[in-house]
Amino acid sequence: MNPQPDIARDIVRDFERVSSDLVRQASAFQPAILADVAGRRGALHGRITALRHRMKLAGSALTVEVRPGDNLMIHAAIALARPGDVLVIDGKGDRSAALMGTIMMNACRQVGIAGVVIDGAVRDSAEIDEMDFPVFSVGTNPNGPTKLASGRIGHPVSVGGVTVRPGDLVVGDADGVVIVEREKVEALLQAAVQKVDDEAARIEAIKNGNTAAKWLDAALRNAGVLKAGETL
Repeated sequence: MNPQPDIARDIVRDFERVSSDLVRQASAFQPAILADVAGRRGALHGRITALRHRMKLAGSALTVEVRPGDNLMIHAAIALARPGDVLVIDGKGDRSAALMGTIMMNACRQVGIAGVVIDGAVRDSAEIDEMDFPVFSVGTNPNGPTKLASGRIGHPVSVGGVTVRPGDLVVGDADGVVIVEREKVEALLQAAVQKVDDEAARIEAIKNGNTAAKWLDAALRNAGVLKAGETL
């Protein structure tokens, strides 16, 4: 006989989220910029990609853990979601069945969910494309899921090799998805502004003919490629 799940333990309903103002600010930056200023950390594995190249998202993570091929807890998460949440789903990387399709994506949009990141498969990709609802997944599969197994909502999950906690910042674009710990968002946004300014200045210098990387010779010497005092 299967034990009944403890709802109070398996579903965490309330947790602190990134403020809507910080989400708005973060949405102006590429995930690549945020990953760089976070110490080149937080980017999900490249297997998780935008369903369509143009898709972008930003919001607070509503984390969901499911059994491979079962989407029962995703339905529960949609019912509990707040506007601006991003569903971040640990589907165990399984591609044998789609965990979400057009019906669920429409429900997500209706309740104000900002997008879906799923370490698993989806289906109805043409219809989701027409909706222009941001979805990041490991791919597609026409097989439907079961709705039989318990899981967890609002607990830390591992998605694309990154630990995601409920309330963490999620930002995605054509390059992929990056996660920023909620309490670090404000400081990293300040660093991101400086990073964008520095990169713009470097690109402008390159366009003016200054293509030399000032750090290159020292890095090559540190790597043992060049001898002390030697330059390219």
